[in-house]
Amino acid sequence: MYPGTYAALTPDKPAVVHSGTGASISYAELDENSIRLARFLHEAGLRPGDDVALLMDNDPRCFEVYWAAMRSGLYLTAVNRYLSPTEAAYILDDCGARALIVASKLADLAHELVALTPKVEHRLVLDGEFEGYQSYADALASVSAEPLADQPCGVDMLYSSGTTGRPKGIKQPLPDRQVDEPGDRMIALFKPLCGFDEHSVYLSPAPIYHAAPLRFGAMVQALGGTVVLMPRFDAEAALAAIERYRVTHSQWVPTMFVRMLKLDDAIRERYDLSSHRVAIHAAAPCPVEVKQRMIEWWGPILFEYYSCTESIGATAIGSADWLRKPGSVGRAALATIHVCAEDGSELPVGEIGVVYWENDRVVFSYHNDPEKTAQAQHPDQPLWTTVGDIGRVDEDGYLFLTDRKAFMIISGGVNIYPQEIENCFALHPKVDDVAVIGVPDEEMGEVVLAVVQPAPDAVPGPELAEELLSYARERIAHYKCPRTIDFSDDLPRTPTGKLVKGELRRRYLTTS
Repeated sequence: MYPGTYAALTPDKPAVVHSGTGASISYAELDENSIRLARFLHEAGLRPGDDVALLMDNDPRCFEVYWAAMRSGLYLTAVNRYLSPTEAAYILDDCGARALIVASKLADLAHELVALTPKVEHRLVLDGEFEGYQSYADALASVSAEPLADQPCGVDMLYSSGTTGRPKGIKQPLPDRQVDEPGDRMIALFKPLCGFDEHSVYLSPAPIYHAAPLRFGAMVQALGGTVVLMPRFDAEAALAAIERYRVTHSQWVPTMFVRMLKLDDAIRERYDLSSHRVAIHAAAPCPVEVKQRMIEWWGPILFEYYSCTESIGATAIGSADWLRKPGSVGRAALATIHVCAEDGSELPVGEIGVVYWENDRVVFSYHNDPEKTAQAQHPDQPLWTTVGDIGRVDEDGYLFLTDRKAFMIISGGVNIYPQEIENCFALHPKVDDVAVIGVPDEEMGEVVLAVVQPAPDAVPGPELAEELLSYARERIAHYKCPRTIDFSDDLPRTPTGKLVKGELRRRYLTTS
């Protein structure tokens, strides 16, 4: 299935709605505009295997660009709109983008990219015109709305969020099928697990340039449902959108849960959430207490999966199983899990090690980086790959994640996992956000540092630091507790909630 199917069956049905403005794009409009853009790119010389890049805010028209690429055999690279000009230019150059579509709201960034990305041949701006860019509307009007005779399926080529270093482009082979032929892995996996169908109304509060919002939104449209796209996450606005649009499915990250749980009870009880059947969450481990409180509030509708942009494997777990196995991210739903020691040897059940996925159906590489591609592969098993997560599998096959290998702190020879300490502070009323890192220490090698963004009504200083340290000592082993607590007005997070620990570490390494 793809939007063309529903352009014929339900042409006036909204394929995507913007919750901020109420603007929508019907299936007929989505199909026609994606056809026109596909034809424009084809007439401009792009061919299967070429790359088209997208630099937008959460504008519904991003799906027109997505489906134009998908029906042309192109790679689609969605670029983080919050990057600096040089960071965005690196991605555009690295992916080899031949065409770039930008939102007019990003005019300053778009202007700077003209000089920084000379290899980009075709540039379109959604609204209006400015120097170096052609009008998107004019480009679509200049070509026929007749579909191309050949519509080979394209695929996204997204970049990792760069939480531990420079973003990596994840490139998979182009699918060997036409856009309207079956074979989509997302549909095969998540349609039965989450009950997606043509009646689904899917709320997406995260930035569309990230893998999950883009892929899940496209999957909903491939099945004939409606995507409700928020301009940005806001805790109360999300609840209002569920009520207004009778949302059936939604997708979140744990920091969003924390923000919603910290709303006043009167606000949380104000909205009718009765249409809400499945609340999907992923992207980061969810603190046990946070998830327990969400299930108490929303009921057993939470569905968690663990995967990655590389799509090498996935686990899944519903609320009932999670309540039996609190803290687990579920059992394997795609590929086979192996937990290995540093030397690559497979560890017994229950022992902590690097999580590898055995999967002969998914092939990927880090674009232009054979060294990183090799580092993701098991030293002895060519079909086992990893993204560096650490965890354990219990006797029933349930995976429990500990942290990222790159984030682990070794203090006095002991492994300490920052995620556990961050989870401890997640719902403290005086903590708005927290990040835990290791900083160099002559005696211990590294010691634990917690960087806290205080709640608006909390006063940073020695008294609050001691209160938080005492709170931690009551809940986790003393050797894991922070040696020091610093306070910051903001922490470096991606808009999907992932901590950019590489940036935070650099702050402290350059000031130490």
